[in-house]
Amino acid sequence: MTRWPSRKANHVLAALLAGGWHIKRQAGSHRTMTREGWPDFVFAFHDGEEIGPKMLARIAKHTGLTPEDL
Repeated sequence: MTRWPSRKANHVLAALLAGGWHIKRQAGSHRTMTREGWPDFVFAFHDGEEIGPKMLARIAKHTGLTPEDL
């Protein structure tokens, strides 16, 4: 079993914002996120969309998100 639970996109976005990420710009569901010391990251999910464990692991690789952050 994976360490990552499925979560709604708005929950993941809230965890990123709490972790120091900021929305640099937004066009529809595509949000360009920025954080000091990290390359920009495009978060491209609608708020009610379910994000599965594999995609959460990919997001974590680029943002430093951990399962405990969720």
